[in-house]
Amino acid sequence: MSVKIPMIIQGGMGAGVSGWFLAQTVSKLGQLGVVAGTALDEILARRLQDGDPDGHIRRALNRFPLNAMAQRILDNYYIPGGKPRGTRYRTRGMHTIDGNRDAHEMCIAGNFVEVYLAREGHDHPVGINYLEKIQYPHLASIYGAMLAGVSVIIMGAGIPIEIPAAIEALSEHHAASYAVHVAGCGDNRSFRLQFDPCEYLETNGTAPPPLTKPAFLPIISSETLAKVLYRKTDGKLDGFIIEGNSAGGHNAPPRGASQLTADGQPVYGPRDVTGVKIIRSLGLPFWMAGSYGSPQGLRAALDMGAAGIQVGTAFALCRESCLAPTVRKELIKKALTGSSHVFTDPVASPTGFPFKVVALEGSLSEQAVYDCRRRTCDLGFLREAYLKPDGRIGYRCPAEPEQAFIAKGGRIENTVARKCLCNALIANIDMPQLLTNGTREKYLVTLGDDWHNIGRFCTPDQPEYGAEDVIHVLLEGLNHRPTA
Repeated sequence: MSVKIPMIIQGGMGAGVSGWFLAQTVSKLGQLGVVAGTALDEILARRLQDGDPDGHIRRALNRFPLNAMAQRILDNYYIPGGKPRGTRYRTRGMHTIDGNRDAHEMCIAGNFVEVYLAREGHDHPVGINYLEKIQYPHLASIYGAMLAGVSVIIMGAGIPIEIPAAIEALSEHHAASYAVHVAGCGDNRSFRLQFDPCEYLETNGTAPPPLTKPAFLPIISSETLAKVLYRKTDGKLDGFIIEGNSAGGHNAPPRGASQLTADGQPVYGPRDVTGVKIIRSLGLPFWMAGSYGSPQGLRAALDMGAAGIQVGTAFALCRESCLAPTVRKELIKKALTGSSHVFTDPVASPTGFPFKVVALEGSLSEQAVYDCRRRTCDLGFLREAYLKPDGRIGYRCPAEPEQAFIAKGGRIENTVARKCLCNALIANIDMPQLLTNGTREKYLVTLGDDWHNIGRFCTPDQPEYGAEDVIHVLLEGLNHRPTA
């Protein structure tokens, strides 16, 4: 491993919740700050349209090595003083398997900006977290993060077998490819993303120096997946993050029979507990995630041989988080007053993975709010590619308008209760799109089951807390380890 990964890994939450400022703060404190890699192209576009009031984005773009690309992005999206109130954000083109150059450029720049700002002012490692399910932006995003010197790439919500090879190729500015899922194509036809950095470089024929290869940590939920990844990547992994089903965001589906509790949540059992002993035998470090964000959790992880823990919920609610301040404060209040509730929703996410949904007034967790939203699909990060009868590729999402989904070969039952996570997660960070009826996209917050224990970092009299408080509380417990 080329980089020493600290004991505490800050989770890469949501779309922009784990922003550059949170990651920078955590890394400066000696732990691994991680930026969320989801939708950074769209977030870049909206920050520029909001006028970039503090100048951070333009400062980072000024250090972007692809000057002409940076200027195109500024010309297309930057609005001095911000867009007029009551107008919609301009969105970039949707990602496709064939590749959309404008979308690729926004991915390269957006990932560069986030990592560059997170690394600014210190020399500690910074990581980035991606969802394997959001496949189309992968290669351009990873390349942008590597241009900024990212130290660790973390990826969950899928089986990222081909990522180590892509990292290897991109570090040499070579073309990379990645297999993508296409519904209905069978086993005799495959589709691959293609990305060649040379099509974007501005070097006048001079080969740029190789990029530093980041460490790669897949997020896993079973020892079987760990063994598959280890074997099929030729061991080109730097460790694992073992995430249980109490973690926020997307959870792995239960491995037993499909059953639901009385209130509609998936039932997890003994088969869903990862065999740590088997993973230890692979000889790679691992970090435990999912309700390990406490002094007791850290001690337990270390006692089972882990290198440390990944912590999400505690960092998501700290003052450095990019979660909308009013939402963040309300969530802390709910936890401190004993009114927190997280529901593992088996159908909310278009991905088909269970998704942790926070019960919060005014959000899409309320049926009435969900019913009032007019379905639309204008970002498309979670669209599924499918094979049309004529052999061409189409795209559909179970959260788009029902009739559109059915016309593309989708089944009506797959649309029931599906929520547009793309728009909702960006609304969580106070950049909601304006809908055609004049309303704004509503948020949908995800946290882990450990939300109700947030009082270990704050009190009703002092509900505000920072990333430093989280790290202090977690590490303080190591000073009181019982002696044998």
